[in-house]
This record gives sequence, structure tokens and C-alpha cells, in this order.
Amino acid sequence: MEALLIEDLCKELRDPGVINLIVSIIIVIGMLISYLPQHVRIIKRGTSEGISPYFVLLGTTSATSAFANILLLPKSRQDVACCKELEAFHCAAGLLGIAQLGVQWICFTFIFVLFLVFFRYNPTNDPDNDELDEEAEDSPRWQTALLVASLTLLHGLVVIVVTGILTMVAPQHLPTWANLLGVMAAALAAVQYIPQIWMTYNIKHVGSLSIPMMCIQTPGGFVFAGSLFARLGWAGWSSWGIFILTAMMQGSLLSMAIYYEIQARNAPKPLHHPRSHLHANGFDDDVPGRYENHPEHFAETPDRLQTILDRQESDAAAETAPLLRPGGIGDPHRNYDTTRN
Repeated sequence: MEALLIEDLCKELRDPGVINLIVSIIIVIGMLISYLPQHVRIIKRGTSEGISPYFVLLGTTSATSAFANILLLPKSRQDVACCKELEAFHCAAGLLGIAQLGVQWICFTFIFVLFLVFFRYNPTNDPDNDELDEEAEDSPRWQTALLVASLTLLHGLVVIVVTGILTMVAPQHLPTWANLLGVMAAALAAVQYIPQIWMTYNIKHVGSLSIPMMCIQTPGGFVFAGSLFARLGWAGWSSWGIFILTAMMQGSLLSMAIYYEIQARNAPKPLHHPRSHLHANGFDDDVPGRYENHPEHFAETPDRLQTILDRQESDAAAETAPLLRPGGIGDPHRNYDTTRN
């Protein structure tokens, strides 16, 4: 009797729908491709500046909960059990829905890793440049990055431990735990983009956030949700509902990012150099040194250039080792008499 029941449950996997199978494969490949621009942008810029640490925290924990959710759903566990009775191709085709969330979890976790690896901050204050001080205050602190890392790892550990205990002690409660994880993932996804939208609005540029990634994922999120709905039906609302929420929030962020990018492209160019300065964010590669020979590279407006020149003039006047001053030599507090023997 049990064998007949298993055979009936696995019958659907023996004859997968061609359209649904093709769409599922495209989604897996498309998901991998969609995250690559974000990974490359962070690595290429050498900084995760512009990406909210709370966006990373909420996104990673949401992806972890969503992946655990679909692994524990009764339908998914039945599909995994059917693999014992199916050929490799039919098994792989039947598990594509799980693979989609697994790929999404891996890709976002890699963003989490890159965020920590390329996290940069500037703890110094510059009393002569209020603009840089204000932007430094908006930059996340190293304590925030440490908090994000700790909470993300703690969340993953709790999910693994609770799942393991329920599997061994009370497997009948696994569907309830799966739905709880689904609700948790949906709640985290619902607010995931709020801190990123807030940060992008405050800094008025995209930073290391990838617009191509969002251009692919925003419509892709609705397609992905439709694919999961076709596979899981209304019973899988806790899985496909996440991606509808995420796509809507990501679309709002994408609109804002495109607006600021257009503004940046239409902004006046530097006075004496064709290279466009992205922003003064307190990092060494974007802020002129105390005696920068070409401060105009860092100025977007005449007022900004004058501020930099005033700062350099003030630093030069206070310098006790004029060898460090443009054209300077010696010590201003020492009387250099070239006529003395």
C-alpha cells in the first residue's frame, strides 16, 4: 500500500511539463547571471560602500529562511524521497524548485561575504571639511559590520539546530516549522529593501549597488514567483509570496537608483579634467590629500574647489616641515642664512 502511495506521488515527476521545466532551468541560470554584476561591482570597486549593512543582514537571513522553508515543505520532502525511485534526469527536474532557492541563497550569501571583505570605514574627523565629516557620519561603523556578521551567523546556526532537533525528536512539527520559516522569510523580505532605499536616498548615489542586477531581478522576481506557484500551488504561498514582495521593493529601489544615476551623468564635469568625480565619501581614493597637486580632480563645483584650496592653504601655513609643502624646503622656524660659512 505504501509503495503504491509513493508511486502515485512520484508519477508527476516522471512526466515533467516541458514548459515548466524549461522555465525552471532558465530561472536557475538567470539567477546566477543576475547576481554576477553585483559581485563583480563590489570586487572591481574594492569597496562595499553604498550598500546598507542592514540590507545585507535582512537579505541573507531572509534567503536562509526561504531555503530552509522549501527544504522542509511536505511537497519538497516527497520529491526528495521520490528520487530513490526515479532516474537522475527526472530527479534533477523535480528538484529544480529547491535548486532555485538554493542558488539564490548561495548568491546572496556571497554578497554578504564580499560586504565584509571589502568593508571600509573612515573613523577620522576633519575639522576643516564639514562636508566630509557629515558623509563620514552616514558611513557604517566597523561595529555595525561586526553586528551584521554575528547576527547572520547566529540566525543560520539557530535554523540548523532547531531543524535538526525537530527532525530527530518531533518530525510531525516540521511542517509548522517550515511555515514559520516561510513567514519569517516573507517578513524579512518585506523590510529588506527599506534600509537600502533609505541609505541610497541619503547618499544620493548608487555606490557599489548594481543597477544591472536589479534590472534583471525585478521582473525576474515575478517570473520566479509564478514558477513556484505553478509547482507548489496555493499551499506554497509562504515560498512564492516572498519573491512578489521582494520584486516590488526592489523595483522601488531600482527607480531611485536610475534617477540618481541620470542625475550624476547630467551633473557638470570637473573644471580642468575630463574625469568625473564620483563622490567624496571619506575614502583615500576619493578625497584629495593635504597637498594634492590637482585638487580640481575632486571638485564638482567652483565652491567645492575653493573649499579644498582653502583647506590646503591652511594646512600649508601650519606645516612645520615645509619639505612636505608644495615648493617648500627646510624648517620655517629656523633661520637659513646662505651667506654663513
